[in-house]
Amino acid sequence: MKSNLSIDSLGKAFRSALSKGLIGEEDTAMIFLDLSFLEERIRHLQSLFPSSSLHAIATKANPLLKILKFMLPLGAGAEVASVGELKLALKAGYPPEKIVFDSPVKTMQDLEFALLAGVHINADSLAELDRIALLKEKIHSSGTAGIRINPQVGVGSILESSVAGEYSKFGVPIRTGKEELKSAFLRYEWLTGVHLHVGSQGCSMELLLEGIRVLYEFAEEINTITGTRRINIFDIGGGFPISYDSSIEPPSMEEYAGEIKKRFPSLFTNHYSLFTEFGRWVHVNTGWTVSRVEYVKRDPGINTAMIHVGADLFLRECLNPKAWQHEYTLFDINGIQKQGKDVHPYNLAGPLCFSGDILARDVKLPAAEEGDYLVIHDTGGYTFSMWSRYNSRLMPKVMGYIGKDDQFMILKDRESFEHLMTEWI
Repeated sequence: MKSNLSIDSLGKAFRSALSKGLIGEEDTAMIFLDLSFLEERIRHLQSLFPSSSLHAIATKANPLLKILKFMLPLGAGAEVASVGELKLALKAGYPPEKIVFDSPVKTMQDLEFALLAGVHINADSLAELDRIALLKEKIHSSGTAGIRINPQVGVGSILESSVAGEYSKFGVPIRTGKEELKSAFLRYEWLTGVHLHVGSQGCSMELLLEGIRVLYEFAEEINTITGTRRINIFDIGGGFPISYDSSIEPPSMEEYAGEIKKRFPSLFTNHYSLFTEFGRWVHVNTGWTVSRVEYVKRDPGINTAMIHVGADLFLRECLNPKAWQHEYTLFDINGIQKQGKDVHPYNLAGPLCFSGDILARDVKLPAAEEGDYLVIHDTGGYTFSMWSRYNSRLMPKVMGYIGKDDQFMILKDRESFEHLMTEWI
């Protein structure tokens, strides 16, 4: 399947939105999500893994309620990383058995709520298992439980998004905690799952597979010791890398699923319930952001395009630009793609009051003018979900569209000043 939306397809959608009057003067920036492509990716994911698998899409990638509701009838589940996200998933209508609750800092109240709701809980520590045990003495829960284990297989190319090094704030390290983990599985009959996550973006397929191998061998060992399928839930996490550059083919999800099946065959049988937690792979390539160019500053050797999104929407990109980069396309006021290259490159500067609020530097673009529109590709996840309140900027409108039918729907209105006021009262 395709990896990225083409410039032609998003250009067509943008011109259609302009012609329908969906972009007002106040819409200095907007986020678009191709819902057809989102459905295609979910269907494709489901086709590669056993039909019984739970694909709990990471809510933190895109927590919009209308998107959660859109994915539910497609058979998706929800991975949640806080009680707030858990309540969002429940509000969207997800049944408890399709919700996976992960968080490294769950309170007793959080755990009690999750147990009463009946969702699957992945404990992040041995101490958390003890808290669950205390609560289970007084609460009957239909939910299941697993524990996150750090396979300690190494880090990827982006240190900040790698979580399986010798040290990680997440999970129980397998090398030093193996015996305690064994004891926990022998002590708590309700503990039936293992969970891992190697990292998000920047981690090779082989590194992800190595993490699965470590936990697979551990699970098989526990099941041999107990003589039962004590561990029957295997959560491989997410983190599969995507391409932010349409000229570079990303790793293949088909190959990944095929390697898992070949190397760890029991994960594709009824020996285990297989869980996945893909978020970036599902969401990011389905969306794009457009910002009006408000001003163009021309200095010797460099231009600066002043736009309406920066570190408020692209926190990682502004603070770690070497690791997080996008493609950019420039359209004129009518939505026609501009051609050629300006003599000097552009810095893309956001609206926030600090010098690091620069989305990208030395970008080669056609000659930009006030009123043009800059498209930032591949922004369907880990952008608006990380929105910053600094400078009290209004969150942009989020628009969904179904390309083949030229249908648009507002997924989230542009934030009002009235709503903003409630944030600081």
